[in-house]
Amino acid sequence: MYELASRPRTARYEERATPSCDNAQPVFAALDLGTNNCRLLVARPSNPGFRVIDAFSRTVRLGEGVAATGMLCEAAMGRAVDALRICATKMRRRRVTQARAVATEACRRAGNTEAFLQTVFEETGIRFETIQPGVEARLAIAGCAPLLDHTKPHALLFDIGGGSTEVMWLRLIPGLSPEFIAAVSLPCGVVTLTERYGGDVINPAVFTSMGEEVEELLRPFEERHQIGAAIAAGQVQMLGTSGTVTTLASIRLGLARYDRSQVDGSFLDFTEIANIIEGLAGLDFVQRAALPCIGSNRADLTLAGCAILNAICRQWPVGRLRVADRGLREGILLGLIEAATMDAAHAS
Repeated sequence: MYELASRPRTARYEERATPSCDNAQPVFAALDLGTNNCRLLVARPSNPGFRVIDAFSRTVRLGEGVAATGMLCEAAMGRAVDALRICATKMRRRRVTQARAVATEACRRAGNTEAFLQTVFEETGIRFETIQPGVEARLAIAGCAPLLDHTKPHALLFDIGGGSTEVMWLRLIPGLSPEFIAAVSLPCGVVTLTERYGGDVINPAVFTSMGEEVEELLRPFEERHQIGAAIAAGQVQMLGTSGTVTTLASIRLGLARYDRSQVDGSFLDFTEIANIIEGLAGLDFVQRAALPCIGSNRADLTLAGCAILNAICRQWPVGRLRVADRGLREGILLGLIEAATMDAAHAS
């Protein structure tokens, strides 16, 4: 299991992929197969952290129908395998020396996951591991750590996924990595809520019902850890990593096309979040799809993500959140690099 490094490290990104020319230098890959997306990062070590040399992301909706049937469907598995073939080609072209490929909520839930992942291995050569929520949370923390403000003693980090939503409660000590206190994995994400409530036109009553369902799931975590008291004392910051928060940040910034350099690390006030959500809730699928930072692939999922985000903001009124376009994959890369560095040190 990946353990947090003693000190946070940052990732350095390039806007364009660069050719792999130094065969002696190690190349690392992190592959995340989620309920909604398949994402790949390929990177070389850099000081500090790493330098991304290639990336890939595709919406595959692997978790389509899993909540109702308990099984991955043929169409979804086909979409995922097609995307993973592209990932395998990129990894070979970049001469990846070490990789870690993880599957999350859809594969945790489905009864045919083992057979699916065996097919993936036979078709692509990529061996996946299905990780549990606690491991997923720690990897996300490691990836997001550079964006946390260590002048605040606590942080609330959340990741709104396709099949689940992870919420992490952290203690921060200057000069050290975030201390993990507790986490909760909610059995709802943008895909699962959309399948139950719909994704075209959501009337106010249905939108409210979605949010109330999420708030009910959040309440026991609040009762156990009394996060609200720390918020009232001004001791908590909030950090969100998900397509929902990056989309809202893009809308606030008025971007004609998504730009990670502007979104990652930006801030959203809760009043801005409420206004953007209100505007999106008044649009139908076609209107949302026309927005440049949403598009047709995600237009039906947008309001479910907004309902989850709105519930988090209502439960924990921090006042603003920082937006992270980073997380699980970055945590994987840092873990691979740290392990390789330790192995090299021991070998010498």
